Amino acid sequence: MTNILLTGSSRGIGAAAKSALETRGAKVVGQATTSDTIDTVPADFSEPFEAGELWEAALARAGGTIDVLVNNAGLFAANPIDVSDLQWLDAWEETLRINLTSAAQLSRFAVRHWQERGCPGRIVHVASRAGHRGDSPDHWHYAASKGGMLALHKTIARGYARDNILSFAITPGFTDTAMAGDYLESRGGSGLLADIPLGRVARPEEIAAMIEWCALDAPPSMTGATLDANGASYVR
Repeated sequence: MTNILLTGSSRGIGAAAKSALETRGAKVVGQATTSDTIDTVPADFSEPFEAGELWEAALARAGGTIDVLVNNAGLFAANPIDVSDLQWLDAWEETLRINLTSAAQLSRFAVRHWQERGCPGRIVHVASRAGHRGDSPDHWHYAASKGGMLALHKTIARGYARDNILSFAITPGFTDTAMAGDYLESRGGSGLLADIPLGRVARPEEIAAMIEWCALDAPPSMTGATLDANGASYVR
C-alpha cells in the first residue's frame, strides 16, 4: 500500500484528489486547518512549526513510512497595494508561509525521510498558472508563492533524481472551487471565461486525476516536468 500525505485535503482539488487516490488503494493522511476526522490532521500553516508537527503525526498514522507527498494547501486572498504597509506585509508573509514555506518544509522532511531509508519517493506540487504568467494586481503574493513553488520543484527534481526521489508539478488555471469562484465573481464572472479557449474552468476531478497519475503512475523519466491544466489560457 502506498502511503500519501496530502495537504489541503478537505475541499476542492484536495478532496477530489483524496477520493481518487483512495479509490486506487492508497492510504491517504490528509491535512486541513481544522479537522475532527481520524484521517485528517489539523495543521495551521500560518504557524511556523505546524508543518513539522504535521509530518510527525502523518508518519505515526502511516505506520512510519510516507511514500508520496502532495503539496496542495494554499491561500488565495486579495492584497491591494493601497492598503497600509503593515496590512500589505502581513498578507504577503501569510500567503508565502502557507503556500510556499510550508511546502518547502514538508518537502525537506520528505527528502530526508527517503534518503535515510534509502527508498524512493515522490512529491507532487500543486502550483498555479499564476506561477508562469503572473496574476491580478491584487495578487502579487499569490503569483510569487506559486512561482517559488515551481522553482522549488525543479530544484528537488534536479538534486535528488539520483536517489530516485522524483518531483512533479501541476499548474491549474481557474478551477471550479469556492476559492476560484470568489475570484471569478470579483473579476466579472463569466466574462473572464473569454480568456479561456476551452470555454470553461477546470473541474476539481480533472486536477485530481493528474495528481493521482503523478503520485502513482508517472514514469521516473518525467521527474522535473510541469503539467499545465488551464484550458489553453496560457500555452508555453
